[in-house]
Amino acid sequence: MDTLLPVAKEVRRRGHGLRITSCLLALLLALLLAAPLAMATGADKPVDAIIAQIDAGHFKAADAAISDALAASKLSADTKTSLTFQRERMRRILLDFTLSADDVKARVRKEIPDLTEAEFAKWNAAGLFEHQVIDGKTLYFKRSPGNLFRLSPEAVARRAVQTPPGDGPMETLNDRQRAIYHAALTEQRSSVLPRRLRMTQILTVDADAVPAGETVRAWIPYPQAVPGQQEDIRYVASEPVTHEIAPESAKQRTVYLEKPAVAGQKTEFSVTYELTLLAQYHAIDPAKVTAEKITPELAPFVAERAPHIVFTDAMRKFSHDAVGDEKNPYRIAQKLFAAVDKIPWAGAREYSTISNISDYALHAGHADCGQQTLLLMTLLRLNGIPTRWQSGMVYSDDGSDYSNIHDWGYLYLAPYGWVPMDVTTGRLHLAASDDKALEWFYLGGLDNYRIAFNNDFGQPFVPAKRHFRSDDVDSQRGEAEWKGGNLYFDQTGYDFKWQILPSTHGRNSK
Repeated sequence: MDTLLPVAKEVRRRGHGLRITSCLLALLLALLLAAPLAMATGADKPVDAIIAQIDAGHFKAADAAISDALAASKLSADTKTSLTFQRERMRRILLDFTLSADDVKARVRKEIPDLTEAEFAKWNAAGLFEHQVIDGKTLYFKRSPGNLFRLSPEAVARRAVQTPPGDGPMETLNDRQRAIYHAALTEQRSSVLPRRLRMTQILTVDADAVPAGETVRAWIPYPQAVPGQQEDIRYVASEPVTHEIAPESAKQRTVYLEKPAVAGQKTEFSVTYELTLLAQYHAIDPAKVTAEKITPELAPFVAERAPHIVFTDAMRKFSHDAVGDEKNPYRIAQKLFAAVDKIPWAGAREYSTISNISDYALHAGHADCGQQTLLLMTLLRLNGIPTRWQSGMVYSDDGSDYSNIHDWGYLYLAPYGWVPMDVTTGRLHLAASDDKALEWFYLGGLDNYRIAFNNDFGQPFVPAKRHFRSDDVDSQRGEAEWKGGNLYFDQTGYDFKWQILPSTHGRNSK
C-alpha cells in the first residue's frame, strides 16, 4: 500500500456558526464520501494509540505494542501494513533527530564562536532548536542549528560573518512579478507570458545500496497538464530509454523506469521533457466575491481529510483569532494568508514522520512550504472556502542555477473560480511606485518559474509502489525501491537541469 495514512475519522460539523448554512451540504456530502472509511476506524484504534505513543517519544513502548498488535489474528491487511509503517516511521524520525545538545552548540559556534551557555539555554527554552525526548533522551533535529538563523534575529546579529539567507529570487518583489501583473491587466487575461522550458530531472541511488544485478525501480516526477498554467508537454528522452509515463489522470504524475544495479556504481535515472509555462494573475475585486455555493464537485475541498487536514480545537481558535467577524470570503482568505505568512520558514523534517502536518505547522514555531500550505488549506476549509494542493519545483533564469522543491495551492472564490495561492512566498514588500495590489500577488497570482508535478497530496503512483513511499505526502525528489524494500532519502539523491527555449519550440503534447 503506497499511501499509509491513518483512516479518516468521522467528519463532524465544524467552523464558525455564521457560516454553517453554506457549509452544511458540503459536510453532509463529505460524511457520505467518508462512510466506508468511518466503518474501519474501530480496526485502526491500535494504530491510533501507537501513533500517539510515537508522537510522545515512547518508542520502546510503541515497538512492543506493534509486536503485540501484529500478533493478533483479526487485524486487516491494511491495519497490519499501517502498524509496520509506524515502526519504519520511528526509524525515519531517528534519522532526522541525530544531534545532542553539545552537537548543536558545536555547530552554532561555527557561526557564533563566542556562543555562551546562557544564550544556548535561552534559545533552547524558546523552542528555537527543534528537539524530541525519545525514551528519555533529548535528541535535536539535524537542521536545527541552521534553522536558528531563520528563526532568531538576535542569533543572526550575533553571527561572525553575515551570510545572505539563500532565498529564491521570487521571494521578493521583482520586475518579473510586475510584468505578470501588468500583462494580465493590459491583456485582460489571467494567464500570460508563456515561456518554453526544457527540463531534465535526475535521480540517483547510492552505490551498493542494492546488490549488483538486482533491478532498481524508480519513479521521477513528471509535469501535470494544467490548462492556463502548463501546457504542450512533450517527452524528449530518458535514461534508461524504456519508460512508462503515468496518465494525466494521475494526481501525482511520474515516469517509471527500471535499471539493474552495478557493483561500486551509482544507479542513475533521468527524464527530459519540454513544456510551456504560463504565469497567472487574477485581478480579484473583493466586492464581487460571494460565499461559495458548495456543489458536490466542491464538497471534498471543504472537508476534513485526516491525518493532515483536521479541524482541531486549536485550529478553530487560531482561525477565530485571525478572522474575527469577517464575512467576505476573500477578506477571510487575506487574513488567514497573512496569519500563516507570519510563521517563519525553516528547514523541515521529513513529512512521512509527522502524524498531522497542519497541526505541526500550527505549533512548531516554524514551517516549510508544504507545512504552511496544508495549514492554510485547513484554515480556509474550516471557513467554508474550498482549497486544493499543488506542488513541484521552482527554478530561476537569473544565472544563479537556483532550484528547489516547492509546495503551494489553490482556493476557490466565486465568481472567479480556482485561483492560486503561495503563502510561503507570501506577501510582497512594495516599492513606493508599486501598485498596492502587488502586495497580494501570491493570493490569486503565480509566477511561471515553477513546474507542478502534483495536483493533490497523499496519492498513489502509477504504476504503484510495492514498498513504503519515502514521502507518502508529496512527490518531488523521486522515489526508488528494489525487491528488498524501499530506498529511503538517505540512499538517494536528485538534481534538476533546465534550459529556456524559444516560445515556438516544440508544440506537440504527450
